[in-house]
Amino acid sequence: MSALCREVVTLQLGHYSNFVGTHWWNLQDASLCYDPDMPAGELQSDVLFREGVTLGGHVTYTPRLIVMDLKGSLQTLRQEGSLYGSEKENSTFTWDGGVITHKESPPLKNSFLEDLDKLDQGEILAKPDLSPTQVPQYSGAVPMETVNSTLERIQKTYRLEGSVRVWSDFLRIHLHPRTISVITQYNHDGESERLEAFGQGVTLCRGSVLEDLEDRLHFFVEECDYLQGFQVLCDITDGFSGLGSKVTELLQDSYGGRGILTWGLAPVSHPDSSPVKDLYHLINYALGTVNLANHSSLFCPLTLRGGLGLRPTSPVSFPFINYDPTLWYHSSSILALLLDTLTVSYRLRHNSATMWQLSDALAVSGRKVVSAYGAVPFPVMHGSCLPDALDACSDTLPWRPLSACPELSDGRCFGQSVTLRGLEGQNLVSPLTPGTHPPTPLHFPRSGEEVLSTYISSHYPSTPLAVQLVSSPSKLTPPFPQIFSQSLGPQGFLQNQDLPPTMAAPTVSSLPVLTSMQSSSSIAPWLSDLHRGVSALNIRRVAPSFLTQGPELADLQESLEQLRSLAYRYRDDSGGTLRSSSEEDDDDY
Repeated sequence: MSALCREVVTLQLGHYSNFVGTHWWNLQDASLCYDPDMPAGELQSDVLFREGVTLGGHVTYTPRLIVMDLKGSLQTLRQEGSLYGSEKENSTFTWDGGVITHKESPPLKNSFLEDLDKLDQGEILAKPDLSPTQVPQYSGAVPMETVNSTLERIQKTYRLEGSVRVWSDFLRIHLHPRTISVITQYNHDGESERLEAFGQGVTLCRGSVLEDLEDRLHFFVEECDYLQGFQVLCDITDGFSGLGSKVTELLQDSYGGRGILTWGLAPVSHPDSSPVKDLYHLINYALGTVNLANHSSLFCPLTLRGGLGLRPTSPVSFPFINYDPTLWYHSSSILALLLDTLTVSYRLRHNSATMWQLSDALAVSGRKVVSAYGAVPFPVMHGSCLPDALDACSDTLPWRPLSACPELSDGRCFGQSVTLRGLEGQNLVSPLTPGTHPPTPLHFPRSGEEVLSTYISSHYPSTPLAVQLVSSPSKLTPPFPQIFSQSLGPQGFLQNQDLPPTMAAPTVSSLPVLTSMQSSSSIAPWLSDLHRGVSALNIRRVAPSFLTQGPELADLQESLEQLRSLAYRYRDDSGGTLRSSSEEDDDDY
């Protein structure tokens, strides 16, 4: 382990954020190494995980995590978890009369959760060709490293698309008893008592909810030696946008000087959407963006929607991924995979950039909103080199927008952080023989960082740039959905030829991923469109109930003015006027 670990506390606020967060923690868990004799990896797991011991004496690693969701959102998952035993069930009854017990049938578990239960009870899953005598047996709780190694060894494919109802349906790790906070004032399902508006979330963050949150924060923060900050995953579609704004304000006031990186999550679609709810979503986007940005060191929206307006374009597509954008289980897995690479810089064991260093580099002159882009997988042929893979991209950057914010074609950018991971075993530089003339400028550099910097600088010639290369890929273990093209091999590299249609595609166990986080002028029209979309609404007429629990109309207008001012900060360097595609007249912008 490194001599210095700068810990991070993670908060997940809202149901879709917990979908993304569940995939994220499954990815982190798959990369954990429990063998002290193994060499330390490039990423420092202790940044995210805390060590503990069960009542049975087993060492555990649980996320330094606080989860907030609504009543009815856990299904089969116990709020206090099952890692640490409890004797509360052994109560003593003093009643001498008859007792009738009414027991509700527990929710059904899918095949993945059933297998996890078997592992926890000491039954080790085996391949069909192993006899019972070849399968090791354990008494009591199974050590976590055994669970990981078993899932990795069997590589069983789970088809959970039809059985995932909530995020706990595919959670593969144990959580600490202090992690989950259920908000009982609002329901996850049903038509009544729904957390739909920004003001509801603001009002909610007081009283018992606030006290409970502060208690959980103190528990995780006080055991940190070198806390670098907080990463917050927050739904910006519903009332959690208001709750998140108050939570980040609390973090800013209570832990000044620490980094607060907030990721605003929005799904492609909602199963119970309606015209009125779509209006609510639009207003929540706007209020959530400006308030979360105000209280965070850096705010980055993450969504596969084609836009946050009322009429978005088609969902983001990736050349080698076949996913159903309406399934949260699918879309959240892609965002989690990309988030795993976007956050590499402050989780590196050596030469890491802390949260506040990343924020200082990108959030210049009050530009706290950044946009994200990603290529998943990064297209590279098996056995090829990085210069050839980048050269094959020609004049088009390989990544796709992840923030409903397409890049502008003029290459203007105030700052950028680019991360490439997963080229383990590939050549990072051109393997040209001595005396051979390099075919392109990409074949000159003598390190992978130089190759990637040369490529990015050709598209952004005057942009301050930070580049990270991590050789280890993101490991995909069950139950990550297998949504990949037949063109990919097991390590996520492109194959020389496609498989015959009758042959099953191999299970993809890892992927190379390229991401970029940018502060650029392309954010201005995006923020301007969001401001204009809400300003054009007569909220008292089309959505009067939105204002019943706040904000007041004057406060709403003030927030919209702040959003307009924020957009102005991203004007281009020439001082010219930026115009959005939907604006007829932007002279006041």
